[in-house]
Amino acid sequence: MRRAVIASTGSYLPEVILPNEELTQFSREAQSLIGRKTGVLARRHAWENQSTSDLALEAARICLEKISFLPEDIEGIILSTSSPDRIQPATATRLQYLLGAKRSFAFDINSVCSGSVYGLHLADALVKSGQYGNILFVAAEVYSRFLNKKDFSTFPYFGDGAGAVLLQRRDDSSRGILHSCLATDGSRSETICIPGGGAMMPYEKINNPRLAYFRMKGEDVLAFTLDKGPEIIRQVLSAADMNLENVKCFICHQANINILLGIAADLGVPSERFYVNLDRYGNTASASVLIALDEAREEGVIGEGDLVVTAAFGGGLSWGANLIRI
Repeated sequence: MRRAVIASTGSYLPEVILPNEELTQFSREAQSLIGRKTGVLARRHAWENQSTSDLALEAARICLEKISFLPEDIEGIILSTSSPDRIQPATATRLQYLLGAKRSFAFDINSVCSGSVYGLHLADALVKSGQYGNILFVAAEVYSRFLNKKDFSTFPYFGDGAGAVLLQRRDDSSRGILHSCLATDGSRSETICIPGGGAMMPYEKINNPRLAYFRMKGEDVLAFTLDKGPEIIRQVLSAADMNLENVKCFICHQANINILLGIAADLGVPSERFYVNLDRYGNTASASVLIALDEAREEGVIGEGDLVVTAAFGGGLSWGANLIRI
């Protein structure tokens, strides 16, 4: 059977570290509440001269260098981001140029925080089609440019970063992406959004600067993730005729420690089997799953032959899961 196998992973976190104690726009009581409420103790912010494609480039280079894979041999690049360099063209086009992947096509996808799961499924499908031997999938976010620094409901919880995965075709392999499940509820598209700047509200019609910033309905998002997270994980395992005991590690979107603990409790799985790095990086949106996947591999938490579930949930509202044999 033809499969898309993870040949390499990479991640990049900007050098600027912003711990909770340095969020001086908020009171000391509020600063201490951030960690207790979400588990986030620090986040990374891009330098002023770094854009989303710059972070994507660093993660992609690290991913390729691990196995000495040449950029000119890349056949396709998919970039997931909801914080693009510009409205157009696709941020992936600048990544393709900077990386030197001259033979590759390149395009963006935007499923907000679910982008990693959606992108893995799309890259998997392209490889399994037989038309492409490899796909480089990158997720990169610079949310610090789209957050209101005085908004306690959003600013403390997000960070910047990028992750990358190189998928390669393998025939008759037991490894690879075994199954994926995706879902969307467009009736709730206002729950997580940036209201201004698009065709619905062009810049000249923005009469309040706050409409240009990211916003979300936190309580609604929490309820949504605690409902759909366990459901989609069960769904992807059932579709592949696997059970929870088969899974070595659950790598979920890193939004809030209480979400991860809640999903683990609902599934009846020890929380230790859920990988966590949100304390160091905050919510890096679509990049979070790929960053965590790379770190889990590098730390030896998962290795070749292990069964891993990746799951994410975000704007749209959207959610999904992948079942992967590393």
